Formats: sequence, structure tokens, C-alpha cells
Amino acid sequence: MAKLKMTAAVVSQEQLAEGIYDLRLQADEIASQAAAGQFVSVYSKDGSRLLPRPISLCGIDKESGQLRLVYRVAGAGTEEFSALKAGDTVDILGPLGNGFPLLEGKKAFLIGGGIGIPPMLQLAKELSALNGSEMVQSVIGYRDSQQFLKDEFEAYGPVYTATEDGSRGTKGNVLDAIREHALTADVIYACGPTPMLRALKTYAAEHGIQCWISLEEKMACGVGACLACVCQSKEKDEHSQVHNKRICKDGPVFLADEIEL
Repeated sequence: MAKLKMTAAVVSQEQLAEGIYDLRLQADEIASQAAAGQFVSVYSKDGSRLLPRPISLCGIDKESGQLRLVYRVAGAGTEEFSALKAGDTVDILGPLGNGFPLLEGKKAFLIGGGIGIPPMLQLAKELSALNGSEMVQSVIGYRDSQQFLKDEFEAYGPVYTATEDGSRGTKGNVLDAIREHALTADVIYACGPTPMLRALKTYAAEHGIQCWISLEEKMACGVGACLACVCQSKEKDEHSQVHNKRICKDGPVFLADEIEL
């Protein structure tokens, strides 16, 4: 699959919650190739910020050629992007990384935590179309009552939420919600903070469930050349001959038992 660097037009942008923005871009060539779980690198117009920011794909509309990026403002680069408005342009590179495999006939947990929630929405859409909405269970973890995107997940199957402060849904984390509702599944797809992924990897191993996880990590080049975003793996990397995988190129999606968390 070819990686394309292009200038994308901003279709719209709105704020979904405190520090959370929803950016829609016209990027026909990238949208035509992209899949759930992939990401794009977004470039700053500030020459002092040489490295692009990786942002996962929340939505892919192949018909309209639009990409949807839902991201959190975390520094100067994303602060710059949050000021973009309709008619502006921004340079992007993509689609990057390996997405989630779409497994037919398997009841799935789609688990998102924090800013790991957005990439699960496109996956929910694709799995619901493949297997039916009764086979897609979204379990989403938030810090507080600002439950961005929750309503949109409900179009693709049942949704269960957990909040750290107990303001909505289950008080606690995503595994607390799974246990409270006695949920079961054949496969787990997950994206979120490392402690959540580590707990899900253990849970999957205990229950004999296949588990696919997407690692959110600071990246530099985005194409596998610089080795800045490696994680520990069981197998040796052909490129570096050490027990590492490059999150941007080999991932960001991995089988949980292939990597160390």
C-alpha cells in the first residue's frame, strides 16, 4: 500500500470535550486506501517543529474521500491543529501502520480508553457491517462525565462505559464494566493507555481470547526508519536484530501475546 504525502483541505472542525477536537479533512487518495486502526502523520506549518504528529483515524469515508481525526491537544503541535478551520489546508502523510484484522463470525469486545477511543469507532462501523451489530460490544473508559463519541458507537451495537470518577456508567475501568455486565466475547480489539492494555492482555490470556491491541506511542518519522517508537517483542526484528517492533511500521496493531507491555 502506497504512502501518500498530500495537502488536505479542512472540511470542518469542532470541539467535542475539554481539549478534544474533531477534525474532518478532504483527502481522497488516502481515504480510498485507509483501514480501521491506521493513522496519518500531520505536519505543522511552524518550521521549528520538524516532526509530524501521528493521529489515528476515527473515521474513513471512502465515498466522500474524507478522513476524520479526533485528537487531544497535548502540546504545541496539536494546539496549532486545534485552530484549523474550514477552508484551511494541512499537510498529511498516510495511510500509515497496520490496521485491525476484521474477523468474520466472532463476537467482539471493542475497548477504548481515553484518546484510544476514536480509532475504535471506525472499527465498530466495519465490524458491524461484516458481522451484525449484535456481535459488536463497545466498552469505553473515560476519566469523567465528558463521554465524547459514545452516542456514535451506539449505532453499531451495545455500548458499556466506565468512568474513573463514577460519574457515569460503571465506576472503575473497562474490565470492571465487563465484569459488572457479565459480558463475553471471542476476540478483543483495544486501544488506550498501557496499563489498560496490560490488564486486557492478562484477561485475554486467562480466558483464552484472541486479543489485538493498538499501541498509542510518541512517534518521530512514522515510517519505521528512526527506531524511536519501539516496543519489546518476543521475536527478533529483521531490521534491528533485537527483540523490538517498530510501532509505526510493524504496528500500531499487534497480537497481544507477540509483545511485552
